[in-house]
Amino acid sequence: MTSSDIQSLRSKYESAGQGHVFQFWDKLSPSEQESLLTQLDQINPQFVTEVAQNTLNGKHNTGVATPDIISPLPKEATGSVVDADPSQIAAWSKLGLEAIAANKVGVVLLSGGQGTRLGSSNPKGCYDVNLPSHKSLFQLQAERIIKITELAKAAVPTASESVVVPWYIMTSGPTRKSVEQFFKDNKYFGLDPANVIFFEQGVLPCLTPEGKIILESKSSVAVAPDGNGGIYNALYKHNILADIKKRGIEHIHTYCVDNCLVKVADPAFIGFALQRNVDIATKVVRKRDATESVGLIVSKNGAPGVIEYSEIPSELASATEAHDDKLLKFRAANIVNHYYSAKFLLNIPNWESSFLPFHVAHKKIPFADAETGSTVKPSAPNGVKLEQFVFDVFPRLAFNNFASLEVNRQDEFSPLKNGPGAKVDCPETSRSDVLGQSARWLTAAGAILEGDVEVSPLTSYGGEGLESFKGRKIPASSIV
Repeated sequence: MTSSDIQSLRSKYESAGQGHVFQFWDKLSPSEQESLLTQLDQINPQFVTEVAQNTLNGKHNTGVATPDIISPLPKEATGSVVDADPSQIAAWSKLGLEAIAANKVGVVLLSGGQGTRLGSSNPKGCYDVNLPSHKSLFQLQAERIIKITELAKAAVPTASESVVVPWYIMTSGPTRKSVEQFFKDNKYFGLDPANVIFFEQGVLPCLTPEGKIILESKSSVAVAPDGNGGIYNALYKHNILADIKKRGIEHIHTYCVDNCLVKVADPAFIGFALQRNVDIATKVVRKRDATESVGLIVSKNGAPGVIEYSEIPSELASATEAHDDKLLKFRAANIVNHYYSAKFLLNIPNWESSFLPFHVAHKKIPFADAETGSTVKPSAPNGVKLEQFVFDVFPRLAFNNFASLEVNRQDEFSPLKNGPGAKVDCPETSRSDVLGQSARWLTAAGAILEGDVEVSPLTSYGGEGLESFKGRKIPASSIV
């Protein structure tokens, strides 16, 4: 940067009330100055200040709380695999397979998380839950993409000679390089590298409670990922939308990497959304009980929305259906598994920056001591991280353009959130759930299991194609 460029940048920060980020400038070496300038040039200080004012001090924090009006989703905006007639599920699947066969389906993976809580230094998608095959989460999901393209070719005589489901993988700054290297080392798990596209979610500066940018050191700003809602800006910023448009994709499946049972590019889900002709659809599972810590898909103030478990009053959480007192009235647990029409996502540039709200997370954020510039690690929360949530886009839609599909938890949802031995949402439960699903499929096909057996996604996507195992004894720890 020239001296003029540096002065212009300083003026931007000073006019935004953030000029303190240059407080150690004269004490920095040339390389430290260059590093700080590079980081500051990527931040819009006026935007940060406006967000801070709106979120911390302004319209979202006026002290006047208007209670939300919460009710279950209207029936016309819901569907269920749990209760649907098999012929209905088959019809949805047919529509979805036709879309896949026509190369109209893409997949976006939310994969920015690190495996720190799992005791791993690798990104979460690299994690092995100790299946007999020792396949990582990434490999399980890659193989489901391979299998669903095979099924689409077989189901649709007019299928394209080359059926492709492009996989757009959103990483974060700390995980980008290691995720890409993991895929290279494993030869992309059999996928064509041209159809595996990596991109990075954004970051935002961490702030003091007063909305001032925090310096982590004399020459660096403290930053944090902008939340899973940052996907919308990242899709636009990194030209993923342009690639979607170029490929002629019309339907997008989006999900989180930590679900070992996820049905990637699920044709039934895509077909459900196609039949309903909606811009957004979301999968839900039934809440286990009134106290389960999950967000719920609901009608919030007359629009689709999510209420977090910490926000729902106990009387609503425990309310039951009038016709069945064992069935919770509010039971549609959010599993961050969504369908989007491409036309909706391609419109992101017209609404993203002005619509999605920011949420505050109070955190312990290392900061530069004002006197010495040395980095201090606080023992209590001292600042805030701002993040957006992927579901905050839901209220943009009317209920005739939004739908929720209830699916079986045991077939489709087993999140990996906690470390080994945690007993809930941990490697042991993930392993058990995958092997339990394999056992159900093989037993239904007439196989005789002599212990835990793993069905590879390359063998079966959803329990189909296992007829040859009828009457066969399968030894424990086998991979079929």
